[in-house]
Amino acid sequence: METTLRGVGVSHGVAIGEVRHMGTAVLEPPAKQIPAQEAGREQGRARQAVDAVAADLMARGNLAGGEAQAVLEAQAMMAQDPELMADVDRRIAVGSTAERAVYDAFAAYRELLANAGEYLAGRVADLDDVRNRIVARLLGVPMPGVPDSDHPYVLVARDLAPADTALLDPSLVLGFVTEEGGPTSHSAILARALGVPAVVALPGAVELAEGTVVAVDGSTGEVFVHPSEEKKTRLTAEAAERRAALAASTGPGATADGHKVPLLANVGGPADVPAAVAAGAEGVGLFRTEFLFLDDSENAPSEEKQLAAYRQVLEAFPEGRVVVRVLDAGADKPLAFLTPADEPNPALGVRGLRTLLDHPDVLRTQLTALAKAAEGLPVHLEVMAPMVADRADARAFADACRAAGLRAKFGAMVEIPSAALRARSILREVEFLSLGTNDLAQYTFAADRQVGAVSRLQDPWQPALLDLVALSAEAARAEGKSCGVCGEAASDPLLACVLTGLGVTSLSMGAASLPYVRATLAKFTLAQCERAAAAARAADSAEEARSAAQAVLSGE
Repeated sequence: METTLRGVGVSHGVAIGEVRHMGTAVLEPPAKQIPAQEAGREQGRARQAVDAVAADLMARGNLAGGEAQAVLEAQAMMAQDPELMADVDRRIAVGSTAERAVYDAFAAYRELLANAGEYLAGRVADLDDVRNRIVARLLGVPMPGVPDSDHPYVLVARDLAPADTALLDPSLVLGFVTEEGGPTSHSAILARALGVPAVVALPGAVELAEGTVVAVDGSTGEVFVHPSEEKKTRLTAEAAERRAALAASTGPGATADGHKVPLLANVGGPADVPAAVAAGAEGVGLFRTEFLFLDDSENAPSEEKQLAAYRQVLEAFPEGRVVVRVLDAGADKPLAFLTPADEPNPALGVRGLRTLLDHPDVLRTQLTALAKAAEGLPVHLEVMAPMVADRADARAFADACRAAGLRAKFGAMVEIPSAALRARSILREVEFLSLGTNDLAQYTFAADRQVGAVSRLQDPWQPALLDLVALSAEAARAEGKSCGVCGEAASDPLLACVLTGLGVTSLSMGAASLPYVRATLAKFTLAQCERAAAAARAADSAEEARSAAQAVLSGE
């Protein structure tokens, strides 16, 4: 009998196929003692396994490229953490086997992360994956991961580690469903980059029996178990209609009555550029520069290395707009040479611009490299600071840009509620705003973006979040400046219309979402978008806001 389950749709499209589950996690190794004379050998085994897993993660990252590469390189750094390895060596020295020492050391570190505030608790799944890979190698058993199959399937898991998601084969993995995660989790972001339909935060997902036929709608978040032939036909037809509409939609972003809404791409590095160009991006709305700093956790990249990477992206968009976010280190992106290791709550501590202002040489080098990379190019370079809290922050960043000789617009990201509430004050120091809706939601609702249990509060349709977007857009309009959205909210085609109605002047998203947003915007006038935005803000919940906007745009 057909049943319907509802989670959070995070990547557009429809997938129909049989359920296949992720490989099971590694079993806990036995706690047996070894003679003292074997300690050296066991320590060597542990080091070899750790290095092999780190190398594998780096290799997967190089293959995947882009955002996936940054995530996997961070996991490789996690595997080789000096303090973790010192703990492993200590445990082996008092009699543990290599596999047991790794298991126990990671368990202790896991507890520290779990108790370090919700932001870092979201890294626990990544840590568990690293541990499982190391222990599996030491035990000589198959790695946990994506199942082997000759036939396409729908992948179901409690959660997906970045190492698995990054290398999913879209020809075999039709879509995936997870019980945990949220709309802005790493797996969700990577799913959108891959163009794989995905639903996360689905209660009871892992209880779906192997081989069960399901239909996954990554737009609505619905998963139909044992779908009828009629349902399959309808979903397939709707998917075909959407693909046809996407193919017919080309050119710059605009509403039906010609109101221009530039559609830009979020990129994590040069590897993401070809997909953005192919999708018709009008530029880059968020160039994340962290990928350059993850190669070496002990040292910042040289000016020359940064210059070469920046120029590669800038050259891809002649006459286009490229918005670069300076290094956003801290919280879930710690760097040994920059961020303190003993902060009680890193998400609320020294991160983003705060870190850079504490290390002005790192900021100066990055800004100088950007200035040199743009020399002689017709590109419209804009540079923005992450985690701006107030006018003083904005002024400090603007002063640093001028001191570095940067001939570009400089702006501020709105990721903290105070920045939205005082947006007009901040705009007296900078030339544009860019809304990072992922972190803005996280800080507005005290709801970690990686924790599935609070995913409803991470929903970008929350009316309180729309109110903060509206405040920022109104401030920018009053100052005669621009206000874009570069968070994941922009990748929702319906929400893109609402954001346009709120006064947002540009939208930036993963390349795979650009055709969907372009086609949807072209169906409605600016006035319709404004009415939909007003209806959404008048609602009391995210679900009601979406329904209200949908009703307006469908003419109900």
